[in-house]
Amino acid sequence: MRILIALLGLVFSVNAFSEKADQEKPTNIEASKMSSDETRRLTIFEGNVLLTKGTMSVRADRIVVRQDAEGYRYATATGNPVRFRQRLDPKEGQEGVWMDGEALRIEVDDKKQTIELHENARVTRGGDEVQGALIFVDQRSDFYSVTGDKAKPGGRVKATLQPKSEPEKK
Repeated sequence: MRILIALLGLVFSVNAFSEKADQEKPTNIEASKMSSDETRRLTIFEGNVLLTKGTMSVRADRIVVRQDAEGYRYATATGNPVRFRQRLDPKEGQEGVWMDGEALRIEVDDKKQTIELHENARVTRGGDEVQGALIFVDQRSDFYSVTGDKAKPGGRVKATLQPKSEPEKK
């Protein structure tokens, strides 16, 4: 059970973007079924999975979490699609905005501090949106990339970027 509790601390942690207050909130998971193998350091949640942590919510058909010998955690969520939503920390002089996204598979790597959204991936932040076959996020550097589907003719990346408003003059 202690491995399960440790694993839950990671699942879909997007700390590079999330509200700082979310990091101190408990992780809650509801599912139709849960199985845990302490020897293999593996926990599986299946059936209409709902994960919440502060302002973050994740909905998936299945979430698999494992921990390596060094204590790093890895999570994979699958669904049709997996959906998430989280409030971001406000930037100076602005209110916090929401980040929403979806993909058929989302992978989180605690060791590399990366998140990958695979297949029909879409992320919306404020009014901006990116879509592609793969969205890769490196939490350490705030770097992200979007790749089109190379298997489809014309498989391209799509982005919608809103104009930035002028700061108010005093």
